[in-house]
Amino acid sequence: MTTNIQTMVDSCLSTWESWNGLGYSERTAILTQWASQLEANAKSMVEFQCRNALEHVGETLLMPGPTGETNELYSAGRGAFVVTADIDAPVTAIVGQITAVLVTGNTLFICLPADNALSGKELVTQLEKAGCPHGVVVAVDSDQLVDLSNHTAIAGVAYAGELSTSQTLARQLAVRDGLLAQLVTETDCELLPVIGSPTYILRFVTERTRTINITAVGGNATLLELGSGEH
Repeated sequence: MTTNIQTMVDSCLSTWESWNGLGYSERTAILTQWASQLEANAKSMVEFQCRNALEHVGETLLMPGPTGETNELYSAGRGAFVVTADIDAPVTAIVGQITAVLVTGNTLFICLPADNALSGKELVTQLEKAGCPHGVVVAVDSDQLVDLSNHTAIAGVAYAGELSTSQTLARQLAVRDGLLAQLVTETDCELLPVIGSPTYILRFVTERTRTINITAVGGNATLLELGSGEH
């Protein structure tokens, strides 16, 4: 693992908590602003993913406890993801991946082939101009994909392209050290059945619970928060 990779991962993760805590409405507003710069199909994909996020994971569910405490169930981002794709992957697929990763509260490394129709650096510029904080989205060269995906702090990889490449990525992630990483693949880049699913965004979140006990001795409230984040 190179020092450069470690530095990039540390920097990306340092922005994760604030981006994750921003909220779905705020992240949607930023991504909608970004979508205004895109062509029609890509813009529709951004709006589709944001709408699904607000519908499926944007709401905090209240679950009253038997002794008076307040129990909340909510969704949060998993951490830092890598978005990558084959050279022939359509713009709509890549935009869908980026939107799903970001709207659910994750930070993002964009790792695309040099000759791809989309430029990772240009995408970062567009997103930051739309209001995305610096460091939430980072463009990396395609030759850094293996080392980056092997880093134990990477929560997952979203890939669009050939089945054979997705199988290679799956084997790579399966043998790496550390926590299990999520692999989210789209191998039908014509119909996009995975990215085009209303529940696609569920692959990028984790559930958390938050309990506030208002019946503690002396009347002092205590807070317990559980989830799969890095605590």
